[in-house]
Amino acid sequence: MSSTDQIRFSIITPVYNLPVDILAETVESVLAQTYQNWEWILVDDCSPNGDVLPALKAHAERDPRIVVHARPVNGGIVAASNDGIDRATGEFIALLDHDDLLTTDALSTMSRAIDELPDDIDYLYSDEDKVLEDGTLGHAFRKPDWSPERFRHHMYTCHLSVIRTSLVKTLGGFRPGYDGSQDWDLVLRVTEQARRIHHVRRVLYHWRMMEGSTAGDSTAKPYARDAGARAIKDHLDRLGVAASVEYRSDLANYELHREPDLTTPTSIIIPTRGSVGRVWGTQRCFVIEAVRSVLAHTQHQSLQFVVVYDTSMPDQVIDELRTIPGADVTLVPFEAPFNFSTKCNLGALHATGEILVFLNDDIQAESDEVIGQLIAPLSEPGVGMTGPKLLFENQRIQHAGLLSGPAGYGHSHYKAIAGGPRRVELSINREVSALTGACIAITANLFHEVGGFTEQLAVNYNDVDLSLKVRRDNYRLVWLWDVVLWHFESISRSPVVHAWETAFMTQRWGATKSQIERYNG
Repeated sequence: MSSTDQIRFSIITPVYNLPVDILAETVESVLAQTYQNWEWILVDDCSPNGDVLPALKAHAERDPRIVVHARPVNGGIVAASNDGIDRATGEFIALLDHDDLLTTDALSTMSRAIDELPDDIDYLYSDEDKVLEDGTLGHAFRKPDWSPERFRHHMYTCHLSVIRTSLVKTLGGFRPGYDGSQDWDLVLRVTEQARRIHHVRRVLYHWRMMEGSTAGDSTAKPYARDAGARAIKDHLDRLGVAASVEYRSDLANYELHREPDLTTPTSIIIPTRGSVGRVWGTQRCFVIEAVRSVLAHTQHQSLQFVVVYDTSMPDQVIDELRTIPGADVTLVPFEAPFNFSTKCNLGALHATGEILVFLNDDIQAESDEVIGQLIAPLSEPGVGMTGPKLLFENQRIQHAGLLSGPAGYGHSHYKAIAGGPRRVELSINREVSALTGACIAITANLFHEVGGFTEQLAVNYNDVDLSLKVRRDNYRLVWLWDVVLWHFESISRSPVVHAWETAFMTQRWGATKSQIERYNG
């Protein structure tokens, strides 16, 4: 054993009634590992096929690291997996299905990652692809880094999962009654307790597409859908997140419905100069209609509008703002040259709410209970900011999370209901790299703790900079797919980004700026 093979892995594989030639391929992928310090616990769950157990024993005779346990009665995948966990002696458990394949460097790559990480690493997962029916590899899944909000919608970490053995045993292993979604339920519980979670950005696992497998057909195991919904709801209940869970058959994932927050004092800060423009063929004053549309789409009981306006704004607009039915409007004059960041910070100083919502004036609310749903996730520890889906006037995406660098807006100009993988990306809540300042929600305390918007950035990058400051303090940014607003004026603008602005961000954030793209997957 080399000095680099210090970490011992226990590979856990429940086995039931599979063709022995497929089993042989799985065995060869394990025996081909370049890393040597492993044990492989194969648990036969009383397979009716009389060839399976003898084949397992024959493979065990080839290598003393292979351990076969034969269950006397069939107990299902949870019971068989737990039998394997009970016998694990390694520091980390690696989960391998009986018909899938590891890459030859799977364990060595995981070992290297563990060596390079702090000692508190408890869970690692890799990218994966699929073994197609003709035996070729395809459908590589390059996963995002750890995104707990996204994980509540679909079990994306999946293969290869490597978990600290002591944590798995402390949690009691797999839970009975969650067959079909037992891995998801376990990893939900693991990630609630894990000190550190790490994504290994490399394909280390080949998931076989077989008849009756969820690798090729997400509807193959309907009982797994119910188990998945229960696992997510249990997870939310453990964390004190008030929400219901619904399965979406059109996307083969789940949808969360948080109970809206309608009582926390909230201030909506709108910087404006009282611009007028045409929307859907009708002339409007943007700020007036922004306030009206928000009021029409929320039942929030403690709402303050802080309108920071240029002193050149027409008196007629000011008078109309003061008389909008049901609106508590605080008017704050602004006399300096245009600076979005300064205007927002000034508005925050006049805000009385515990939560601040920064809103462009060229916005119109669309979805129901837009404020309550936007701010609801902020009550969960670890969530620093939230942002909605923004649509252009032509019904295409304007904002579904920001990317760093020249990429700008993720999914910008795509159809709101896109096809293929983008349909999933645009139909789930998820952590993102950054959020647009056109509409964000943040607690007042956190906003002031991070120093608000950076006023050296008057036009560009101020929202990315704020996002990075929030993330630097270990808070998550959550994009909410079903909180929807229209964003009108920006579609016709050609924003100019000056070289000094890019240099400012690069100098300020350095490598961090190039790393934040990983959330968008």
